[in-house]
Amino acid sequence: MKQKNKQKALVSIVINIFNGEKYIEAALKTVFSQTYKNWEIIFWDNRSTDGSKKKFKRYKDKRLKYYLAKKHTNLYDARNLAIKKCQGSLVTFLDADDLWLSIRLEEQVKFMKHNKQYNMIYSNYYVLKNNRKYLFRSNLPDGYITQKLLNRYDLGISTVMVKREVFLKNFFNQKLNIIGDFDFFINLSLKQKIVCIQKPLSIY
Repeated sequence: MKQKNKQKALVSIVINIFNGEKYIEAALKTVFSQTYKNWEIIFWDNRSTDGSKKKFKRYKDKRLKYYLAKKHTNLYDARNLAIKKCQGSLVTFLDADDLWLSIRLEEQVKFMKHNKQYNMIYSNYYVLKNNRKYLFRSNLPDGYITQKLLNRYDLGISTVMVKREVFLKNFFNQKLNIIGDFDFFINLSLKQKIVCIQKPLSIY
């Protein structure tokens, strides 16, 4: 099993947290349930004052890597700092209050392996409301999608997988506080095609 994992792409899962103890256990369970096992978690604690660290530290697994920020920063600065710790060739994001379906990583890694011309993929997702799951939309855009994203921004960060090499040239704009995801993915979409798996793989 270990030899097989070494032959598979390592996926770095970035979890940026600030006082998210209410949600973190459920999010982590969906990572451990993944059918694809060659991953690491970069858990960036943005100076939480609740029990987030304690809950994370309960899990004894070498794939879980805890980092405490030197000082509290805005989310996009924190995302950039976490990305710099990633060792995987593929980077993905899981916000603490989101969840993944068990096939999430496997489906996306398989696509990226067989379609090396793409640097980024995302997927459809469910919206959880009143304990019921609803499909977000029946058909999300892919290809050159800049204008479609500007018309209606449907891209959920907890569905995204990006080659780490992309971050050698581009990072989130740390001056932005709310729309950093939007800014980053719009700029990326200007330069290249973005693919969407229409199957829902995450839960918002």
